[in-house]
Amino acid sequence: MPHAHVPKALQYLSGFGNEFSSEALPGALPVGQNSPQRTPFGLYTEQFSGTAFTQPRSEMRRSWLYRIHPSAQHPAFARLSRQLLGMQAGRVTPNRLRWDPLPMPDEDTDFIDGWVAMAATGAADQPAGISLYHYAANRSMDRVFFDADGELLVVPQAGRLRLVTEFGVLEIEPLEIAVLPRGLKFRVELLDVHARGYIAENHAAALRLPDLGPIGSNGLANPRDFQVPVARYEDIREPVALVQKFLGELWGCELPHSPLDVVAWHGNNLPCKYDLRRFNTLGSISFDHPDPSIFTVLTSPSGTPGLAEMDFVIFPSRWLVAENTFRPPWFHRNLMNEYMGLIQGAYDAKAQGFVPGGASLHSCMSAHGPDAQTCARAMAAELQPYKIDHTMAFMFETRQVLRPSVFALDCPQRQADYDGCWTSLPVTFNPQ
Repeated sequence: MPHAHVPKALQYLSGFGNEFSSEALPGALPVGQNSPQRTPFGLYTEQFSGTAFTQPRSEMRRSWLYRIHPSAQHPAFARLSRQLLGMQAGRVTPNRLRWDPLPMPDEDTDFIDGWVAMAATGAADQPAGISLYHYAANRSMDRVFFDADGELLVVPQAGRLRLVTEFGVLEIEPLEIAVLPRGLKFRVELLDVHARGYIAENHAAALRLPDLGPIGSNGLANPRDFQVPVARYEDIREPVALVQKFLGELWGCELPHSPLDVVAWHGNNLPCKYDLRRFNTLGSISFDHPDPSIFTVLTSPSGTPGLAEMDFVIFPSRWLVAENTFRPPWFHRNLMNEYMGLIQGAYDAKAQGFVPGGASLHSCMSAHGPDAQTCARAMAAELQPYKIDHTMAFMFETRQVLRPSVFALDCPQRQADYDGCWTSLPVTFNPQ
């Protein structure tokens, strides 16, 4: 009979990336070398490595899995006829771009079929940079998936997801995120009729909490608020499709059993979730704006200190109390490339046009900032403490130029008049 051991709770991390352990059957984790030939319950031992073997201990990501079937027990993969939409890179453009939300699908679409590639810094075989996707689905997966190209950061905008992974189950809803290591096997089940959101595929160093520098020891995302699953396994001896993404293409094979059969595990290369509402927002109480980096949740560092392959930044509900200061984000030209999305509410730099489920792209040195309507309102506002509430915008920021896909450039959701939101800015200069 099919059997799935279901946990009752999640574990809290005491430090993002620290080592943890869990067992669905008491005694499934070996202690020392009790039996050099056989593990408890006759399980197979498998190491799941997210970094090279000889990287510094502080960078090491690896976990030991104790499973019913080793992952090596699979037939050859064949390229699937249905591939991800939008994987073809589009023409280079320095222009500012913005999109309305992609529609919910009409035909049966699971989480993988619902991926749409929007932009990428380079080809999927490059060991750096990011690829960005939107997803929309209306049914649960009946297959299992893993991504050989990168680590996944999943940001739901509508609909709850149940992520059934090799390590256990994570349930996420809008205003929560999940980080799934490169190569992790998982299945996505919908807990609502529809689901839609954003995905960042990180091809570089694994995401981690940013250093706090002069902020000190407190603030931003707290390590204790990241949660990891407890062990859960499926002992299902029925055909299951296994799909992998390899160099941007989908390949599949059929297994005679569920690959989500890990009975116990220990390590630090594991999935986790985080509630964005727990972010400890900091800001100015005197004048001017802190840089957007003050809102960084996670970062993937490059070889240059402070220059990220990807930063994940949020703009949550918060108080604005600075004195004699233009409140919305300032006009800006940036070395970094910014891809923004909106989970709920309104973004304080745009009065209209940027809606939940939508997105915008401002490339390297592309001038941007609050639109004309926002500027007019901000200049006339009485400078009293003011709370931006019921909102959550976010940004995937990278040092590398993001190249939109052909789909992103040509789809009907692209707003042809985005530049128009700045054309009516008045000249207020008066030398007297």
